[in-house]
Amino acid sequence: MAIYALADLHLSFNTDKPMDVFGDAWGNYTEKIYDNWQSIVKDEDLVIIPGDVSWATYMDDAREDFKFINNLKGKKIILKGNHDYWWTTLAKMNKFLEENKFNTIQILNNTAVEYEDTAICGTRGWWVKEDMTDEDLKILDREKKRLVLSLEEAVRLKKKRLIVGLHYPPIDKSGRYREFLDIMKAYNVDTCVYGHLHSHAHKTAVTGEVEGINLQLVSGDFVSFSPVLV
Repeated sequence: MAIYALADLHLSFNTDKPMDVFGDAWGNYTEKIYDNWQSIVKDEDLVIIPGDVSWATYMDDAREDFKFINNLKGKKIILKGNHDYWWTTLAKMNKFLEENKFNTIQILNNTAVEYEDTAICGTRGWWVKEDMTDEDLKILDREKKRLVLSLEEAVRLKKKRLIVGLHYPPIDKSGRYREFLDIMKAYNVDTCVYGHLHSHAHKTAVTGEVEGINLQLVSGDFVSFSPVLV
């Protein structure tokens, strides 16, 4: 059994949101996701999806996108991305999954999920930068608290390995904005998978081991729409 990650599926089976504005790599991307996923992942595996799952605005409009994900192999853990406008309360999302029998999908929100000797936790995160508005700072503070809540739950699970999923990068190239990295260090996180960065923004990604934490960018177009072993 293995753990994989793939962010930024940007599914739009019920909406018209072409992704080719981000380059030719996005041509036929849903077919690429399906073919790569089915050839790599096994039914007993787990896949972390760190945000930007569907372009749908409302939960009901995301049904076909979730059906696509549910029919892929393995168990899936979904976190929120900046374009997941369909995201609502955990109770409503769980009800949606249950009513539609999407039984291979679990929403991660202010909690943690255990898988063998590993605890998976995380949150959306936020784009930390120099010229942040008051609203940005409020969101940043909230996301940091959500990450701590998730990590505290992971600690209670008493697993050997701790993986964090974020949508936004946990640190920038300059190393100045490291709020999320510092939180993960305090909890001895093993690995952080994140997405959000596309096309030319790939060059701003920080990957590899940083202060004891393995950082992996797993946005769809960066990893050729293939689930990456974590």
